[in-house]
Amino acid sequence: MGLLNSISFQRLQGGIEAANQRQSVLANNVANVDTPNFKRSNVSFESILQQQELGLQSDLNARVTDRRHFQFGSNKIVPASVYSTDQTTSMNNNNNNVDVDREMALSAENQLRYNSYVGLMNSQFTMMRSVVEGR
Repeated sequence: MGLLNSISFQRLQGGIEAANQRQSVLANNVANVDTPNFKRSNVSFESILQQQELGLQSDLNARVTDRRHFQFGSNKIVPASVYSTDQTTSMNNNNNNVDVDREMALSAENQLRYNSYVGLMNSQFTMMRSVVEGR
């Protein structure tokens, strides 16, 4: 099936997985708001995907016959989300850097992203279903 193997479907799937990871990380940040020396963490996906899209893409495509070969040309690989911890800042006297208001705002933004990814994926499934059923 071309749709399930398409790059757009894989990117939506990567976005949903990143949103799930991000929600767990944000919940952990909020749970540790009063823990001394706790440093907040974050999950990045969209910015990495955007950097990949803005990168230079060659007109030449490599034929990969071995998994050890380098990929070059049109990059259709969906990047993995990146988990990072902010060790450089402190907000409280206990050396903790979690701001509950910021974490809750990021959680709301993450929920909106997740909902939009799921909506786009559902519309792709609806299109596939209408083609298969001939409607």
